Amino acid sequence: MPGWGEEAGRLKWSRRWDAELEWDPPAARWFAGGQINASYNALDVQDPSRTAIIWEGEDGSVRRITYGWLLDQASRLAGGLLSMGVGRGDRVAIYLPMIPELPAAMLACARIGAVHTVVFSGLGAASLRSRIADSGARVLVTADAGYRRGARIRLKEAADEAVRGTGVRTIVVRRTGDASLGPGDTWWDDLVSGSAPADPVPLESCHPLFILYTSGTTGMPKGILHGTGGYLVHACSTFRLAFGTRPGDIYWCTADPGWVTGHSYVVYAPLCCGATQVMYEGAPDHPDASRMWQVAERHGVTILYTTPTAIRMQMASGILPGSHDLSALRLLGSVGEPLGAPAWAWYRDEVGGGRCPVIDTWWQTETGGMMVVDPPGGGTPEPGYAGRPVPGIDVRVVDDGGRPAPDGERGRIVVSGTWPGMMIGVWGSEERYASYWSGDPPVYQAGDYAVRDAEGRIRILGRADDVLNVAGHRIGTAEIEACAASHPGVAEAAACGVPDPVRGQSIAVFAVPRGGGFEPGEIRSLVRRDVGPVASPRIVCSVPRLPKTRSGKIMRRILGALAAGSDPGDTSTLEDPGAVEDAARALRGA
Repeated sequence: MPGWGEEAGRLKWSRRWDAELEWDPPAARWFAGGQINASYNALDVQDPSRTAIIWEGEDGSVRRITYGWLLDQASRLAGGLLSMGVGRGDRVAIYLPMIPELPAAMLACARIGAVHTVVFSGLGAASLRSRIADSGARVLVTADAGYRRGARIRLKEAADEAVRGTGVRTIVVRRTGDASLGPGDTWWDDLVSGSAPADPVPLESCHPLFILYTSGTTGMPKGILHGTGGYLVHACSTFRLAFGTRPGDIYWCTADPGWVTGHSYVVYAPLCCGATQVMYEGAPDHPDASRMWQVAERHGVTILYTTPTAIRMQMASGILPGSHDLSALRLLGSVGEPLGAPAWAWYRDEVGGGRCPVIDTWWQTETGGMMVVDPPGGGTPEPGYAGRPVPGIDVRVVDDGGRPAPDGERGRIVVSGTWPGMMIGVWGSEERYASYWSGDPPVYQAGDYAVRDAEGRIRILGRADDVLNVAGHRIGTAEIEACAASHPGVAEAAACGVPDPVRGQSIAVFAVPRGGGFEPGEIRSLVRRDVGPVASPRIVCSVPRLPKTRSGKIMRRILGALAAGSDPGDTSTLEDPGAVEDAARALRGA
């Protein structure tokens, strides 16, 4: 990959930068003095007749959204926001389902220098309210409702509760037509049709583009703040590096823009690179797991970028992709958590027919874009390994003393120096931003465990804070889960700690069966052999599903509470609350 300056030159700048990098650790200013606009690069410079988004609703309806339509909607909404008093640096909250108006709203904010904060539409009123309050958003963009698993999710009701008494004005998209406006509310259609298009505003390269809230150890989500120029350069360059899109490609990233993957690889990078992509409204396994393959077949998807959670869910379903014509596929990608070797092999063989390269990627909300990936042709892939660091980014695996960890030994991931997509701060908290950095000179602490092999490939082992302490031995949950999932009768597994009066903690494993299933003793023997006797789980349960958030993250906290006989606490963010009772029932029978 060329240097960052050359990559930046692929974008359209109103003013060229004076310095590629001003680095005062841990603060960085990429392309200082340059002026750029994300909306202009995503929309104005593209062919207006080209299809940007092939949108499919959960009901099967399809809309082909051109770059011209997005430009018209984004520029007119931007004009409407200006008429409401929203200006450069003001915050706008966006609480929308997976509909084309979501990227249009993001790009409308970027067009006038407003800072957007997208809140995942699966979160409730309390979560939305806390993010609006923390960011100081003046306007909320929402919809009357959305569809998920055949049900209407009444977003306007949650939005009304979230903004009650705040003075925040609301713009409402008509999705289902079953909501009414209140004081201070405006229909999207009325605002857009009555507003003149706003021109894109040249912005300093480091001007804030968005705030995205991610989980924090203190309970209050952290508002990760990203700039414009450096972020766009990083997202676009890694999009090209990893996927190498060609004319005629149909790209599908299954992420929601409520999460960073949706920001970087659904909205900003694909649109700035002129791609045509699929956007699907509902759950990929509704009404059953074949829906994902129906969508891919119907639209001729050539590049699929999805999560290990979705892959393992498909493995467990028993519905094989081979019953659908997926011959258009040429590249498969994974993002979000470690992709174990069994899932990697299933993805390659069952989805890609053994002919499609599989790329795994590691990065974080804070990094803005991919940090580790082996692009097709970039080296021999190794199942279970994310790959090598992106050129120009110094990703290392170190021991507790900060020294390079020996090949094959577990260490912590750190990043030395800086990179264009790095966050420019944590909203409202210099202290929380500083907590990511340590050492002299400071290095970025990713908070993940990993192993590096002799070829320089990095295997992600999971969060350093997902660590169990069993008889004085620190064992990562990801290691146990990967081992359990290597059993041919296990689709996916979750490990958690259970209080133990002698050992401090013992281990419980909850596993989703597939094929012929498994016996608990087989899992214990497998973990004892491959991880070590101290890691042998005391409890092994078979469950039909794991409790996960709507973004696909396993709620180990809930499983641990159930295994300990405690109250599992808040389950409002779960995709399927019935998974909690499944786990409780399995424990009673264990």
